[in-house]
Amino acid sequence: MSERPLPEIGEHNAEFWAALGRGELRLQRCADCRHLRHPVNETCPQCLSGAFAWETVSGQGEVLSTIVFHQVYHPAFADEVPYNVSLIQLDEGPRLISNVVGADPAAVAVGDRVEVVFAPIVDDVTIHRFRRTGDA
Repeated sequence: MSERPLPEIGEHNAEFWAALGRGELRLQRCADCRHLRHPVNETCPQCLSGAFAWETVSGQGEVLSTIVFHQVYHPAFADEVPYNVSLIQLDEGPRLISNVVGADPAAVAVGDRVEVVFAPIVDDVTIHRFRRTGDA
C-alpha cells in the first residue's frame, strides 16, 4: 500500500492541526469584522484584515452535499473504497469538506445532522471527520 498523503503544516495553519490533535475543531475569526472562516487564510475574505483569533467551534452541522467514491484515485485509499466525500455546513457558518464515517457511505444523505470526530492518521497528524448524530 502507498503512503497516505499528509497536509502541509506551516505557520498559518499549525494551530488548526494542533487543535485537531487535541480533539478540538478551531477556526479563525476575524478580529475586525468577526467573520468566522475556513479554509485557514492569513487574510479575511470579507474585509481583507490580517487580524484574527482562533475560536473553538461546536463541530455540529449538517450534510450539505455528498458523493460516494467507488474508484481508487490514490493507492493509499484502496482499502477504504467505497467512501463518501461530503460538504459539511457547520452550525456556526463555515463549510468543511470531509467524510461521514460510521455509516454505509451510500446511506449518508443531504440534511443529515452530523458531529465532528477526530481520526489520528500518524503520530502528529489528526484529521476531522464527521458522524451522523446518533450513530455509534
